[in-house]
Amino acid sequence: MNLPLSGELAAWAARVRFEDLPADVVDATKLRVMDVIGLSLAGAETAFGKATRDAAVAMSPAGPCRILGFGDPVGVTAAAFANGALSQALEYDDTHNESIVHMSSPAVAAALALSEYTSVTGRALITAVAVGNEISCRVGSVSSGELHKRGFHPTGLFATFGAAYLAAKLFGLDAEAMACAAGVAGSFASGLLECWVDGTQTKFLHPGWSAQSGITAAILARSGVTGPAQVFEGRWGLFSSHVQDDSAHRDFARINADLGSHWESRNSSFKPFPSAHVIHPYISAAIRLKKKHNLQTDDIMSVDCPVTGFIVSIVCEPTSEKHAPASDSHGRVSLQYSVAEALHAGELGKNAYSDQSRRNPEILALARKVRYQVDPDYPGPGRFKGAVTVTMKDGSRFEEVEEYNRGSAENPMTYAELHAKFDENASGFLSPPERTHLVEQIQRLDLLPDARTLVELAT
Repeated sequence: MNLPLSGELAAWAARVRFEDLPADVVDATKLRVMDVIGLSLAGAETAFGKATRDAAVAMSPAGPCRILGFGDPVGVTAAAFANGALSQALEYDDTHNESIVHMSSPAVAAALALSEYTSVTGRALITAVAVGNEISCRVGSVSSGELHKRGFHPTGLFATFGAAYLAAKLFGLDAEAMACAAGVAGSFASGLLECWVDGTQTKFLHPGWSAQSGITAAILARSGVTGPAQVFEGRWGLFSSHVQDDSAHRDFARINADLGSHWESRNSSFKPFPSAHVIHPYISAAIRLKKKHNLQTDDIMSVDCPVTGFIVSIVCEPTSEKHAPASDSHGRVSLQYSVAEALHAGELGKNAYSDQSRRNPEILALARKVRYQVDPDYPGPGRFKGAVTVTMKDGSRFEEVEEYNRGSAENPMTYAELHAKFDENASGFLSPPERTHLVEQIQRLDLLPDARTLVELAT
């Protein structure tokens, strides 16, 4: 008899060992741990990060786990929540291209919190994060592109399940209890995107909610609470409830096909820019044009960007919001504003989308000149392609195409680039020698007897 999908995932997750992980998955997981720790430290510097830290401390009695950067002692779920939320404060965390799930930020936040709550070796942490990321990507691929258009953030919905399996594995739960944890997690999965309308900050909380909810679900299952076995495919399961249109695409085989031999998480991208991932190829193209031709903002007549249809409601419309974002979070999901700042500044790094930039009349005027057109030949979810054509006031035209976004499997960032990103993000809390030591320990994470060493070095 076939198991429900949650049971198939649980059977695989319960038996997989560190030795079963392909070498490239191990290496990528270490890089994702480094990336997320750096992002959490960068997020801790922001006003959002400080408010989130204050809230987590207020909600939790003193406990064995710590908030990265600050070092506040809190309970395990509070630490997972805070660190997960901090890691997305700059919209700078990695993404599975097809599902657009930010899978690593909740997974690493949950695993690091658990490393201070229970005994976790470096190998166990790598294995759990790799398993959690794989499950988040697979569940998110069932109805690719369908959730954003309905106002849901895939990370809030799908990464909760990855975090639940991750936590259950670190607790040593058997497959039956793991499946119960997934069923419980289904009641916690959430992620409304109304914040995109007015530029408020709730989207940044979603990796934290997923990390916290995944741990909570695993603890409940460990204690004997049951959850629905058909949480994914059932009559009132995740996709029946959230993708109710019968014509919508659903491919449940994406959850369980070739488990252990095909690693869907390989099709994920690191971020070189702190913005929505679908904008990245346009930012890369704009920066190259700026540098190649020394483009001056005042000399630009228009900027044209062909786009695939599914991203229009995410980063292109309504144009009044995208031309003049109300906040940094608003700007990070605006194609028009992001391309304008990239063309104006020639870069888009940790300090982009500042109040000063968003109030700069030259950038705002240029944002109004950025136009998009839906190109039916552009690829849909799974590949981020972009092109920018700049027409100057003297009639000259310059075009640049980015076939695959920088940071993807087809156009990867180098280790040096990812290390430099970490250095910049962690610089507000850690000195150069401290950053070097932390990176060295992450590189040898599979040899560490106690993974909480990473938390100690990041607070």
